[in-house]
Amino acid sequence: MSDAFTTRVLHVATGSRERVVDLTRDCEAFLGEAAAGRDGLLNVFVPHATAGIAIIETGAGSDDDLLAALHTLLPADDRWQHRHGSPGHGRDHVLPAIVPPHATLPVVGGRLELGTWQSVCLVDTNTSNTDRRVRLSFLG
Repeated sequence: MSDAFTTRVLHVATGSRERVVDLTRDCEAFLGEAAAGRDGLLNVFVPHATAGIAIIETGAGSDDDLLAALHTLLPADDRWQHRHGSPGHGRDHVLPAIVPPHATLPVVGGRLELGTWQSVCLVDTNTSNTDRRVRLSFLG
């Protein structure tokens, strides 16, 4: 690979409960090495059929609000055609249509360009898969 493209895989233990995991510091640490002060793009991708990447505020209740909204939109009941796994698991497979499995963000001067309250987050409602991989890729 050229110096213009660098990638790394994070391993994130999400545990056995639904979670919104803030990855912002991991992204910043990666860019500290990969971007080396350059402008470019950071792509964050989760290669799983039951997880997504969201840009939201964390720590003030928005992460819990997101999980509550997902419960309203995607109830964990028996309505889903996809039925293997835990009850309501079909909803987890619909999640990436609402919370996409990727985000591409601007990097300026080697730093992630987020708004004041924005964070890069892994959204995981699948309590059966407790370990996730997240690929960070810098193109600059």
